[in-house]
Amino acid sequence: MNDLPNHFDAAHKVANFPSLKPAVPERTKGKRRKYRTIWISDIHLGTKGCNHELLIDFLDHTDSETMYLVGDIIDGWRLKKKLYWPAEHNDIVWRILKRAKRGTRIIYIPGNHDEMIRPFSGMNFGGVEIMRAAFHDTADGRRLMVLHGDEFDTIMLAHRWLAYVGDALYHVMMKLNNWVASVRARLGLPYWSLSKAAKHKVKNAVEFISRYEEVVARAAAERGVDGVVCGHIHTAECRNFVHEGREVEYWNDGDWVEGCNALVEHFDGTMEILNWPEEVARRENAATDVKTSVPEAA
Repeated sequence: MNDLPNHFDAAHKVANFPSLKPAVPERTKGKRRKYRTIWISDIHLGTKGCNHELLIDFLDHTDSETMYLVGDIIDGWRLKKKLYWPAEHNDIVWRILKRAKRGTRIIYIPGNHDEMIRPFSGMNFGGVEIMRAAFHDTADGRRLMVLHGDEFDTIMLAHRWLAYVGDALYHVMMKLNNWVASVRARLGLPYWSLSKAAKHKVKNAVEFISRYEEVVARAAAERGVDGVVCGHIHTAECRNFVHEGREVEYWNDGDWVEGCNALVEHFDGTMEILNWPEEVARRENAATDVKTSVPEAA
């Protein structure tokens, strides 16, 4: 066994990972929402910004035939600077690998923060397929290109050093975001992202996002597909573009640092962006309504 390449040893360890017990027990009671496909990205495991509580809740309440991990699942940039890996981050990996073991097709498309995984494209670790990009055919016959999206980020392409500076500033913003979230939680208020709200108020950020969406959609049209699914900019969105007479859909599945979103495909091919904090609030309100409607015993 010692003469096997390192990636074979890694694959063996990954394959055995689902047999371990998670720190946060998996929810086994109650129905799960069933989808044909789920896309999630920008989890940033290895950082304090990762909203592991909401993501674990999402993974425990949903299921799908296929799941795409659309990059920046692990934050290699942060882990190089400081090791941070709480038990809950292991639990997320455990749940994803458990899905693969149960028969869900898992496709992992690394992004710029987990670019160290890109050399393993074409390989399979514990039922997780590593790909540089993918094409997805929806139930109603549309063909979608799936990729992380850093390929279209002009700052990443031309000024990589500036991307690292921006990442450092973003990390500071996430610390403030976490502080606000913890205060709101103690006050019994629902989750709210300071950074997300600020991003939508700053003109330059809004213009960058709009330009980025146009560039990605144009690239999809030029490749002859019906649409594109990406992540990278932490902004969940659905937009329709027309490029040289060709209509193309732009989908961004958001992130699990600020908005906590997922993109899903229903079994008829229709697609929807889920805002999980809103889904949790809706579920909790429904449970409260049921409790208050039950009459007390005489």
